[in-house]
Amino acid sequence: EVQLVESGGGLVQAGGSLRLSCAHSGMNFDEYLIAWFRQAPGKEREGVSCIFGRDGSTYNFRSVKGRFTISSDNAKNTVYLQMNSLAPEDTAVYYCAAVLGRRGLCPIADATYYSRVGYWGQGTQVTVSA
Repeated sequence: EVQLVESGGGLVQAGGSLRLSCAHSGMNFDEYLIAWFRQAPGKEREGVSCIFGRDGSTYNFRSVKGRFTISSDNAKNTVYLQMNSLAPEDTAVYYCAAVLGRRGLCPIADATYYSRVGYWGQGTQVTVSA
């Protein structure tokens, strides 16, 4: 059974940094995409960053390009999201999600796709104060 467990959220001041972790188990990471999504109150869940396990290729969605970096430590079965230059509008619950994938799928697969055929973690709260 695929399991995803997020950690690392918290309260940070604007301009600060946080690193989120997504520990995954029950899957062969070479066959999966793992993505970070976020959902602010009253808003739809939106994609943040994505990584393809087989070759480590990554994709950042427009709102976080240049500030957030996704990476993986395969020895620890963990995917990270390094978030720099945080702003109050980054406040949200951050989720990691996994789906069987292929290179090039990252920018295409949205939250609905992951909900239909993938797996989700429980989420971790990130709050950025002004």
